[in-house]
Amino acid sequence: MPGIDESLTFHPLRIAVLTVSDTRDAESDKSGRLLVERLSAAGHALAGKAIVRDEVEAIQAQVRAWVADDGVDVILSTGGTGFAPRDVTPEAVRPLFWREMDGFSVVFHQASLGTVGVSTLQSRACAGQIDDTFIFCLPGSTGACRDGWDLVLSLELDSRYRPCSLAGQVPRLRALCG
Repeated sequence: MPGIDESLTFHPLRIAVLTVSDTRDAESDKSGRLLVERLSAAGHALAGKAIVRDEVEAIQAQVRAWVADDGVDVILSTGGTGFAPRDVTPEAVRPLFWREMDGFSVVFHQASLGTVGVSTLQSRACAGQIDDTFIFCLPGSTGACRDGWDLVLSLELDSRYRPCSLAGQVPRLRALCG
């Protein structure tokens, strides 16, 4: 049965949070704050936090900086995944992917279907691997970030999750939880 194996050691990941928005600032960024609170409460380390405008170049610049930083294992982004004219997060990150994680979108939409119904179709949530760094792009609503963390990422990013966890694919943890 899949789940957390409490007999195993928890290995915290170093996670950066990127908010993509033309209107949010540090004070009004509720979705970014929610992700920081959730990952910290789970025992992971906040490796960085930034807010960038809905612009391909700005998104790519921040993502590339974190990918080049050995202190970042995972990037969580929030915002820019819808169908508004300025929503460009998937267009910014997909060209950077070494590999796309198709299953994340499927599982996120299944989880989201249970909370928002068919409105989940309006999300272009995606994930992939850029070099050795994983990135998960969530919608900008706090509800979507809550669903994404609570129902998907909290488990997949926990090194104790079995039958396997993404933590085992992080280079510094391969020998410990692979």
